[in-house]
Amino acid sequence: MKLNILRLLIVALACVSAVMVITNAGAQKSSTPSQFVSLSSLGMAARAQTPAAATAPQEKTTEQVQKNIKVLKGLPQSQLIPVMNFFSASLRVRCTFCHVNNNGVWAFDSDEKPEKDRAREMITMVLGVNKTTFKGGVEVSCYTCHRGSRNPVSLPPLPLPIPSPRPSAPAANAPGAQASPTPAMPSADEIINKYVGAIGGHAAIDKLKTRVMKGNIKTSSGVTLTYQIEQSAPDRAHEMFMSEQGTMERAVSGNMGWVRNPQGLRDITGQQLADLKMSLQLFRNLKLKEQYTSFRVGDRKEKIGERDVYVLTGITADKRRERLFFDAENGLLLRRVTYTETMIGIIPDQQDFEDYRDVDGVKLPFTIRLSAVDGGNPVSTRTFTEIKLNVPVDDSKFNKPAAAKPNP
Repeated sequence: MKLNILRLLIVALACVSAVMVITNAGAQKSSTPSQFVSLSSLGMAARAQTPAAATAPQEKTTEQVQKNIKVLKGLPQSQLIPVMNFFSASLRVRCTFCHVNNNGVWAFDSDEKPEKDRAREMITMVLGVNKTTFKGGVEVSCYTCHRGSRNPVSLPPLPLPIPSPRPSAPAANAPGAQASPTPAMPSADEIINKYVGAIGGHAAIDKLKTRVMKGNIKTSSGVTLTYQIEQSAPDRAHEMFMSEQGTMERAVSGNMGWVRNPQGLRDITGQQLADLKMSLQLFRNLKLKEQYTSFRVGDRKEKIGERDVYVLTGITADKRRERLFFDAENGLLLRRVTYTETMIGIIPDQQDFEDYRDVDGVKLPFTIRLSAVDGGNPVSTRTFTEIKLNVPVDDSKFNKPAAAKPNP
């Protein structure tokens, strides 16, 4: 009992500290928030990643980039915004809960608000409990106790739900009485092979060289953007987002990446580049076996809506855990969830795939819903109106454009 109470207390503390982290994360941005649509608004919440694979460059930690970092030392810089979003969602508060904003100007490194120091105390407690009680494993977080409330949940709500009565089992010697056999689950290979066959087979997938997709993105706030992506095997992609606020482009090609928006042009490097290359890979949801070192099949079917699904848990080369949900009847991939372990909690990121249609012999989803731990845009929907395969793609689109010359 004492241990459970301690866990709950730690979680509560962690949540408040999460909010604090979100503020410091913002210090990386300019003091005047950009008027352009953020990545999270576009349905591309910044992903927290586990430590990069051996081939990825070593990235800087938060204290090497941000100011006044006291308890989140060692946190990879790429995880700062996702961690802040996690804190925010756990307490259902916004950045101003801990951070100072004067007439639109942020002072993320300010310690003016007492909530920020309280958050630090909670983060320290959570880190300590996970280290001493769970041997360094991330078992408790702010969400464990807060569950979307500023005040931790410490008492069960009354009245308690009345449990359904258990069905009476027939006596062992009753006529016809026998144990219901547990249906055998298919193997990981069988599930993936059925998926490959459902979307067109290996031969059709292997023929893919390019893909061009056009459509729109609708955010939780109702903002709609025009979206286009061009991909070329093995590792080149160019995205364009267009709204009334302007146009944003970003691209990856080999070990190079860049982004251009109304505020200017900059390089994408380090872990951010590694993350973007992974998410924009042409075969990201088509060639699954080569993305994991091991699989485990769930011991029973689960449900997505009215559909029965088989669930595979896969482990990537950099030890990240993902769950893949396949329609038990037709074999199609319906959901993909990534779990990112950070020092303050495990952050989920979910994609749901709908409206599969045949495109030149390959079935592809024309609707993708992205759900993230982001209070500003928890769910966004990408709807494609056109998908073309193996069409010519202008290679120059992947090249970094020349920087605009300053006005005289």
